[in-house]
Amino acid sequence: MEVWHHALEAAPVGGPYVVTLGTFDGVHAGHRELLRVAAGRAKTLGRQAAVVTFDPHPTVVVAPQRRPKLLMTLDQRLAAFRAEGMDLAWVIPFSRTFSELEPGAFLDRMAQSLAPVELHVGRAFCFGRDRTGTVETLEAWGAAHGCEVHTLALRAPDGGRLSSTRIRETLDRGEVESARDLLGHPYTLTGVVVEGDRRGRHLGFPTANLAWEQEQLPASGVYVTEAGLPHHGGTFLGLTNVGEKPTFEGQRLTVETHLPGFEGDIYGARLEVRFLHRIRGEKKFGSVDELRAQIAQDVAEGQAWWKGQRG
Repeated sequence: MEVWHHALEAAPVGGPYVVTLGTFDGVHAGHRELLRVAAGRAKTLGRQAAVVTFDPHPTVVVAPQRRPKLLMTLDQRLAAFRAEGMDLAWVIPFSRTFSELEPGAFLDRMAQSLAPVELHVGRAFCFGRDRTGTVETLEAWGAAHGCEVHTLALRAPDGGRLSSTRIRETLDRGEVESARDLLGHPYTLTGVVVEGDRRGRHLGFPTANLAWEQEQLPASGVYVTEAGLPHHGGTFLGLTNVGEKPTFEGQRLTVETHLPGFEGDIYGARLEVRFLHRIRGEKKFGSVDELRAQIAQDVAEGQAWWKGQRG
Protein backbone atom coordinates (compact mmCIF):
# COMPACT_ATOMS: atom_id res chain seq x y z
CA MET A 1 0.00 0.00 0.00
CA GLU A 2 1.29 3.43 -0.93
CA VAL A 3 1.11 6.11 1.79
CA TRP A 4 0.98 9.86 1.19
CA HIS A 5 1.70 12.38 3.93
CA HIS A 6 0.80 15.49 1.95
CA ALA A 7 -1.27 18.61 2.40
CA LEU A 8 -3.97 19.12 -0.23
CA GLU A 9 -1.93 21.57 -2.26
CA ALA A 10 1.20 19.39 -2.25
CA ALA A 11 -0.23 15.96 -3.11
CA PRO A 12 0.75 14.08 -6.27
CA VAL A 13 -1.75 13.52 -9.06
CA GLY A 14 -3.05 10.00 -9.60
CA GLY A 15 -6.16 7.97 -10.15
CA PRO A 16 -8.88 7.47 -11.00
CA TYR A 17 -9.60 5.95 -7.57
CA VAL A 18 -12.51 4.55 -5.64
CA VAL A 19 -12.25 6.66 -2.49
CA THR A 20 -13.40 6.39 1.11
CA LEU A 21 -13.06 9.22 3.63
CA GLY A 22 -12.93 9.44 7.41
CA THR A 23 -10.94 9.78 10.60
CA PHE A 24 -11.25 6.03 11.29
CA ASP A 25 -10.29 6.10 14.96
CA GLY A 26 -10.19 2.46 16.04
CA VAL A 27 -10.97 1.19 12.52
CA HIS A 28 -13.99 -0.56 14.03
CA ALA A 29 -16.21 -3.19 12.41
CA GLY A 30 -18.24 -0.59 10.50
CA HIS A 31 -15.11 1.13 9.22
CA ARG A 32 -13.74 -2.21 8.04
CA GLU A 33 -16.93 -3.01 6.18
CA LEU A 34 -16.75 0.40 4.50
CA LEU A 35 -13.15 -0.23 3.47
CA ARG A 36 -13.97 -3.72 2.17
CA VAL A 37 -16.87 -2.40 0.10
CA ALA A 38 -14.66 0.30 -1.44
CA ALA A 39 -11.88 -2.21 -2.16
CA GLY A 40 -14.38 -4.58 -3.75
CA ARG A 41 -15.84 -1.87 -5.95
CA ALA A 42 -12.35 -0.85 -7.05
CA LYS A 43 -11.64 -4.42 -8.19
CA THR A 44 -14.94 -4.60 -10.03
CA LEU A 45 -14.20 -1.34 -11.86
CA GLY A 46 -10.55 -2.15 -12.53
CA ARG A 47 -9.44 0.82 -10.42
CA GLN A 48 -7.42 1.28 -7.25
CA ALA A 49 -8.86 1.94 -3.81
CA ALA A 50 -7.80 4.96 -1.78
CA VAL A 51 -8.60 5.96 1.79
CA VAL A 52 -8.31 9.62 2.82
CA THR A 53 -7.78 10.23 6.53
CA PHE A 54 -6.44 12.93 8.83
CA ASP A 55 -3.74 13.31 11.44
CA PRO A 56 -3.88 14.57 14.12
CA HIS A 57 -7.50 13.90 15.07
CA PRO A 58 -9.58 16.97 14.09
CA THR A 59 -10.65 17.73 17.68
CA VAL A 60 -6.99 18.15 18.68
CA VAL A 61 -6.99 21.27 16.49
CA VAL A 62 -10.54 22.63 16.62
CA ALA A 63 -11.69 21.62 20.14
CA PRO A 64 -8.76 20.41 22.26
CA GLN A 65 -10.89 20.60 25.41
CA ARG A 66 -13.09 17.85 23.91
CA ARG A 67 -10.40 15.72 22.35
CA PRO A 68 -11.06 12.00 22.85
CA LYS A 69 -8.58 9.40 24.01
CA LEU A 70 -7.63 7.83 20.71
CA LEU A 71 -8.07 4.09 20.24
CA MET A 72 -5.29 3.60 17.69
CA THR A 73 -1.97 5.00 16.63
CA LEU A 74 -1.56 6.16 13.05
CA ASP A 75 0.60 3.09 12.35
CA GLN A 76 -2.23 0.84 13.54
CA ARG A 77 -4.71 2.64 11.31
CA LEU A 78 -2.41 2.26 8.30
CA ALA A 79 -1.95 -1.46 9.02
CA ALA A 80 -5.74 -1.88 9.14
CA PHE A 81 -6.16 -0.03 5.84
CA ARG A 82 -3.59 -2.30 4.24
CA ALA A 83 -5.29 -5.41 5.64
CA GLU A 84 -8.64 -4.35 4.13
CA GLY A 85 -7.23 -3.99 0.63
CA MET A 86 -6.47 -0.29 0.24
CA ASP A 87 -3.95 0.57 -2.47
CA LEU A 88 -3.36 4.13 -1.23
CA ALA A 89 -3.70 5.84 2.15
CA TRP A 90 -3.55 9.63 1.99
CA VAL A 91 -2.90 11.09 5.46
CA ILE A 92 -3.74 14.79 5.31
CA PRO A 93 -2.12 16.91 8.06
CA PHE A 94 -5.03 18.44 9.97
CA SER A 95 -4.37 22.09 10.78
CA ARG A 96 -6.39 25.17 11.70
CA THR A 97 -6.14 26.39 8.10
CA PHE A 98 -7.33 23.04 6.76
CA SER A 99 -10.24 23.02 9.23
CA GLU A 100 -11.54 26.28 7.73
CA LEU A 101 -11.86 24.92 4.19
CA GLU A 102 -15.39 24.96 2.84
CA PRO A 103 -16.66 21.46 1.95
CA GLY A 104 -16.73 22.15 -1.78
CA ALA A 105 -13.17 23.48 -1.77
CA PHE A 106 -11.96 20.37 0.02
CA LEU A 107 -13.67 18.07 -2.48
CA ASP A 108 -12.37 20.02 -5.48
CA ARG A 109 -8.78 19.88 -4.23
CA MET A 110 -9.01 16.21 -3.29
CA ALA A 111 -10.38 15.43 -6.74
CA GLN A 112 -7.41 17.11 -8.41
CA SER A 113 -5.18 14.39 -6.95
CA LEU A 114 -7.44 11.34 -6.85
CA ALA A 115 -9.96 11.85 -9.70
CA PRO A 116 -12.53 9.79 -7.76
CA VAL A 117 -15.04 7.71 -9.71
CA GLU A 118 -16.85 6.68 -6.52
CA LEU A 119 -16.93 7.97 -2.93
CA HIS A 120 -17.85 5.66 -0.03
CA VAL A 121 -18.65 7.10 3.41
CA GLY A 122 -20.59 6.33 6.54
CA ARG A 123 -24.14 7.67 6.50
CA ALA A 124 -23.40 10.16 9.29
CA PHE A 125 -20.16 11.46 7.75
CA CYS A 126 -19.55 15.22 8.12
CA PHE A 127 -16.60 17.27 6.92
CA GLY A 128 -15.36 20.74 6.06
CA ARG A 129 -15.63 24.01 7.95
CA ASP A 130 -17.75 23.62 11.11
CA ARG A 131 -18.68 20.12 9.83
CA THR A 132 -21.10 21.71 7.38
CA GLY A 133 -20.37 19.13 4.68
CA THR A 134 -22.84 16.23 4.80
CA VAL A 135 -23.76 13.22 2.70
CA GLU A 136 -26.15 15.52 0.81
CA THR A 137 -23.20 17.82 0.05
CA LEU A 138 -21.25 14.86 -1.29
CA GLU A 139 -24.16 13.67 -3.41
CA ALA A 140 -24.65 17.09 -4.98
CA TRP A 141 -20.94 17.42 -5.68
CA GLY A 142 -20.77 13.89 -7.07
CA ALA A 143 -23.70 14.48 -9.41
CA ALA A 144 -21.96 17.58 -10.80
CA HIS A 145 -18.61 15.81 -11.25
CA GLY A 146 -19.60 12.36 -12.50
CA CYS A 147 -18.71 10.64 -9.23
CA GLU A 148 -21.08 8.14 -7.62
CA VAL A 149 -21.58 8.51 -3.85
CA HIS A 150 -22.40 5.45 -1.74
CA THR A 151 -23.24 5.47 1.97
CA LEU A 152 -23.18 2.73 4.57
CA ALA A 153 -25.09 2.70 7.84
CA LEU A 154 -22.59 1.80 10.57
CA ARG A 155 -24.56 -0.37 13.01
CA ALA A 156 -23.35 -2.48 15.91
CA PRO A 157 -24.15 -6.21 16.13
CA ASP A 158 -26.81 -5.40 18.74
CA GLY A 159 -28.48 -2.93 16.38
CA GLY A 160 -27.28 0.10 18.34
CA ARG A 161 -24.94 2.85 17.31
CA LEU A 162 -21.45 1.90 16.20
CA SER A 163 -18.95 4.63 16.93
CA SER A 164 -15.51 5.19 18.39
CA THR A 165 -17.18 7.07 21.24
CA ARG A 166 -19.26 4.04 22.19
CA ILE A 167 -16.15 1.85 22.11
CA ARG A 168 -14.34 4.24 24.46
CA GLU A 169 -17.30 4.16 26.85
CA THR A 170 -17.24 0.36 26.77
CA LEU A 171 -13.52 0.25 27.55
CA ASP A 172 -13.96 2.75 30.36
CA ARG A 173 -16.22 0.14 31.98
CA GLY A 174 -13.73 -2.66 31.39
CA GLU A 175 -16.10 -4.46 29.02
CA VAL A 176 -13.42 -5.69 26.66
CA GLU A 177 -15.55 -8.46 25.16
CA SER A 178 -18.18 -5.92 24.14
CA ALA A 179 -15.43 -3.68 22.77
CA ARG A 180 -14.17 -6.60 20.69
CA ASP A 181 -17.65 -7.08 19.21
CA LEU A 182 -17.84 -3.40 18.26
CA LEU A 183 -14.31 -3.26 16.89
CA GLY A 184 -14.40 -6.60 15.11
CA HIS A 185 -11.11 -7.46 16.82
CA PRO A 186 -9.72 -7.34 20.38
CA TYR A 187 -8.73 -3.94 21.71
CA THR A 188 -4.94 -3.81 21.46
CA LEU A 189 -2.20 -1.86 23.20
CA THR A 190 1.23 -1.74 21.60
CA GLY A 191 4.60 -0.53 22.78
CA VAL A 192 8.01 -1.49 24.10
CA VAL A 193 8.75 -3.51 27.23
CA VAL A 194 10.58 -1.29 29.72
CA GLU A 195 12.10 -1.66 33.17
CA GLY A 196 9.54 -1.70 35.98
CA ASP A 197 9.84 -1.88 39.76
CA ARG A 198 10.21 -5.72 39.62
CA ARG A 199 7.51 -6.28 42.24
CA GLY A 200 5.98 -9.01 40.11
CA ARG A 201 9.25 -10.91 40.04
CA HIS A 202 9.56 -10.65 43.83
CA LEU A 203 6.02 -12.02 44.14
CA GLY A 204 6.91 -14.98 41.92
CA PHE A 205 5.00 -13.66 38.88
CA PRO A 206 7.38 -11.64 36.69
CA THR A 207 5.70 -9.12 34.40
CA ALA A 208 6.47 -7.23 31.22
CA ASN A 209 5.95 -3.51 31.86
CA LEU A 210 4.53 -1.90 28.72
CA ALA A 211 5.28 1.66 27.62
CA TRP A 212 1.98 1.82 25.72
CA GLU A 213 1.40 4.04 22.70
CA GLN A 214 -2.39 4.40 22.63
CA GLU A 215 -4.31 7.02 24.63
CA GLN A 216 -7.31 4.90 25.67
CA LEU A 217 -6.89 2.23 28.36
CA PRO A 218 -9.42 -0.31 29.58
CA ALA A 219 -10.69 0.27 33.12
CA SER A 220 -8.29 -0.69 35.92
CA GLY A 221 -8.32 -4.39 36.63
CA VAL A 222 -6.94 -7.79 35.69
CA TYR A 223 -7.52 -9.20 32.21
CA VAL A 224 -6.86 -12.30 30.18
CA THR A 225 -4.87 -11.09 27.20
CA GLU A 226 -3.18 -12.42 24.12
CA ALA A 227 0.41 -11.22 24.12
CA GLY A 228 2.11 -10.90 20.77
CA LEU A 229 5.90 -10.96 20.67
CA PRO A 230 6.75 -11.05 16.95
CA HIS A 231 10.46 -11.62 17.53
CA HIS A 232 10.12 -14.12 20.40
CA GLY A 233 8.09 -16.96 19.02
CA GLY A 234 4.66 -15.48 18.37
CA THR A 235 1.63 -15.37 20.67
CA PHE A 236 1.24 -16.25 24.36
CA LEU A 237 -1.38 -16.25 27.09
CA GLY A 238 -1.05 -13.13 29.19
CA LEU A 239 -2.51 -11.94 32.49
CA THR A 240 -2.48 -8.15 32.33
CA ASN A 241 -2.96 -5.72 35.20
CA VAL A 242 -4.00 -2.17 34.37
CA GLY A 243 -3.83 0.15 37.35
CA GLU A 244 -1.81 1.85 40.05
CA LYS A 245 -0.99 -1.13 42.31
CA PRO A 246 -2.81 0.21 45.39
CA THR A 247 -1.41 -2.50 47.69
CA PHE A 248 1.97 -0.78 47.29
CA GLU A 249 0.46 2.74 47.44
CA GLY A 250 1.15 3.16 43.75
CA GLN A 251 0.52 6.56 42.20
CA ARG A 252 1.50 5.82 38.62
CA LEU A 253 -0.67 4.01 36.10
CA THR A 254 0.98 0.90 34.68
CA VAL A 255 0.17 -1.90 32.22
CA GLU A 256 1.95 -5.08 33.27
CA THR A 257 1.60 -8.52 31.71
CA HIS A 258 2.55 -11.86 33.25
CA LEU A 259 3.28 -14.59 30.68
CA PRO A 260 2.78 -17.97 32.41
CA GLY A 261 5.52 -20.38 31.46
CA PHE A 262 7.43 -17.89 29.34
CA GLU A 263 11.16 -17.57 29.90
CA GLY A 264 13.42 -15.04 28.29
CA ASP A 265 14.61 -11.45 28.40
CA ILE A 266 12.17 -9.21 26.52
CA TYR A 267 13.31 -5.78 27.70
CA GLY A 268 13.23 -3.49 24.70
CA ALA A 269 11.05 -5.87 22.68
CA ARG A 270 7.87 -4.83 20.86
CA LEU A 271 4.77 -6.19 22.58
CA GLU A 272 1.13 -6.28 21.51
CA VAL A 273 -1.43 -6.83 24.28
CA ARG A 274 -4.89 -7.86 23.03
CA PHE A 275 -7.61 -7.66 25.71
CA LEU A 276 -9.91 -10.69 25.70
CA HIS A 277 -11.67 -11.05 29.07
CA ARG A 278 -11.84 -9.20 32.39
CA ILE A 279 -11.25 -11.28 35.51
CA ARG A 280 -11.73 -8.62 38.20
CA GLY A 281 -11.33 -4.98 39.10
CA GLU A 282 -8.34 -3.51 40.88
CA LYS A 283 -8.27 -4.08 44.63
CA LYS A 284 -6.07 -3.12 47.58
CA PHE A 285 -4.96 -6.13 49.63
CA GLY A 286 -4.12 -6.22 53.33
CA SER A 287 -0.78 -7.92 52.85
CA VAL A 288 1.70 -9.06 50.22
CA ASP A 289 0.74 -12.69 50.95
CA GLU A 290 -2.92 -11.93 50.21
CA LEU A 291 -1.91 -10.31 46.93
CA ARG A 292 0.32 -13.27 46.01
CA ALA A 293 -2.54 -15.71 46.65
CA GLN A 294 -4.93 -13.61 44.54
CA ILE A 295 -2.46 -13.45 41.66
CA ALA A 296 -2.15 -17.23 41.73
CA GLN A 297 -5.93 -17.48 41.58
CA ASP A 298 -6.06 -14.96 38.72
CA VAL A 299 -3.50 -16.96 36.75
CA ALA A 300 -5.42 -20.21 37.28
CA GLU A 301 -8.69 -18.55 36.24
CA GLY A 302 -7.05 -17.00 33.20
CA GLN A 303 -5.52 -20.29 32.10
CA ALA A 304 -8.90 -22.04 32.47
CA TRP A 305 -10.64 -19.33 30.42
CA TRP A 306 -7.93 -19.48 27.73
CA LYS A 307 -8.15 -23.27 27.53
CA GLY A 308 -11.93 -23.14 27.32
CA GLN A 309 -11.85 -20.65 24.46
CA ARG A 310 -9.42 -22.82 22.52
CA GLY A 311 -11.38 -26.03 22.99
